[in-house]
Amino acid sequence: MRNATITRQTHETRVAATVNLDGTGTYENATGIGFFDHMLDQLARHSLIDITIHATGDLHIDDHHTVEDVGITLGQALSAALGDKRGIRRYGHFDLAMDDALVRAALDLSGRPYLVWNVDFPTAKIGGFDTELVREFFQALSTHAGLTLHVDQLHGLNSHHIAEAAFKAVARALRAAVEPDPRMAGALPSTKGAL
Repeated sequence: MRNATITRQTHETRVAATVNLDGTGTYENATGIGFFDHMLDQLARHSLIDITIHATGDLHIDDHHTVEDVGITLGQALSAALGDKRGIRRYGHFDLAMDDALVRAALDLSGRPYLVWNVDFPTAKIGGFDTELVREFFQALSTHAGLTLHVDQLHGLNSHHIAEAAFKAVARALRAAVEPDPRMAGALPSTKGAL
């Protein structure tokens, strides 16, 4: 079973993240940030990765530390669950349409973190949630999962739809990348001999 639990504690946050790469997309996410929990639920459901995240943070200051530290912890959990990455497909991409929004995600479980982010939110907030934190989450996730991630907004007028399309597009790309490839027979998907 490809699963992992990672905990992270700082003076600002306490985060525990559990993932099961061979799950069914079940989720139990509680960060104290309603919109963010909704996005994490989408990430689990559409990737078919079971995700449980419990986080407490200094929300009296703002949501930044909690969102970033959840990205760090979830990234570390994904990396741990993937192990040496033998037998996986490694790459994934998906174009996700949601009403007015169309977002493309492409990723490589390369071990080389890199984020390309071409997403422009028309508003600074979705409810009380700062839209700039969507990028912060994916930056932390990419860095700590060792993930090359490109996210491109092709269309979009509504910030909620754009954010949700981004999470769902990444989820579907991640689903493809972590899946075992029956033709790989446990081989490493690289000519380098390591990822």
